[in-house]
Amino acid sequence: MAGENPPMIALNPDGSYTRNISFPTSLPTPDKDSDTQVLSKDVVINYINKTSVRIHIPKETVISMETPLKKFPLIVYFHGGGFVVMRAASTIVHDFCDQLAMDLPAVVVSVDYRLAPENRLPAAYDDALEVLLWIKSAQDPWLTNYADVSSCYMMGTSAGANIAYHAGVRVSQRLHELESLKIKGLILHHVYFGGEERTLSEIQLAEAGQLTLATCDFMWGLSLPVDASREHEYCNPMVGGGLDDISRIKEVGWRVMVTGCSGDLLIDRQREFAKTLELKGVENACLFGEGGDHGIEYFDKPKAKDLFKWISSVMSTNETK
Repeated sequence: MAGENPPMIALNPDGSYTRNISFPTSLPTPDKDSDTQVLSKDVVINYINKTSVRIHIPKETVISMETPLKKFPLIVYFHGGGFVVMRAASTIVHDFCDQLAMDLPAVVVSVDYRLAPENRLPAAYDDALEVLLWIKSAQDPWLTNYADVSSCYMMGTSAGANIAYHAGVRVSQRLHELESLKIKGLILHHVYFGGEERTLSEIQLAEAGQLTLATCDFMWGLSLPVDASREHEYCNPMVGGGLDDISRIKEVGWRVMVTGCSGDLLIDRQREFAKTLELKGVENACLFGEGGDHGIEYFDKPKAKDLFKWISSVMSTNETK
């Protein structure tokens, strides 16, 4: 995509950016009389930064239980898009979160974080932390009535999984600030990591899927701090203090779920990361499928169902520990 004309994102003379790629969007459906199986609504988090969340909740929960006997796990979700495109309202993200809320079942808080290059990393990590701090004291009835804040998981797809991980590392050092909000683990779906040295899968699958190596390079150039290389810890968690970060995850006792597929050019990095978690003694569970493409569950609902079934199983095992 970096070599296309026009490019994915173009710099304007006034310093602003124009995105030459767009995604269909979906409105939330907060009305319980709607014909959807999942209700959703938007809540503004920060008016200055223009950040918000879209909350997804199974409709039958609201209809059948004004005061439910059992609350549902809380998933704080971060969408993909290389840090530079898509929103919580993008239809593929909205539908994915609807299905996630329905299949687990769970209350899903999908975060509409600031995008690069207007807001380079760590802006998205800052937004993630702000949302968690908001949740801990939020009086929104969808959260207070239906979400079990003592069973919270941070989940993301692609760049969103990168956010879930790095924001999780930050949170692991500030758990005292979250009070009753208890994070049980991280769910890293096709996590988006990188580095200067090419892996074998990056070489072999450079042009094989929707996410190409050129696109990765382009998006990292837009999202990392100015003048940072792809050996920055935001991109490559194995450098700098990255191994210490993984040790912190172990110390707080979180389980980390890592998923991917063999047709994704980032599979080698995902496998390496999962192996490092294991070597560091972090509770982890991995699901690496054959074939497929980066973020395939965004586009393939049967595969998404299988993924959510696996996540539900791992979460259930985690609850009984």
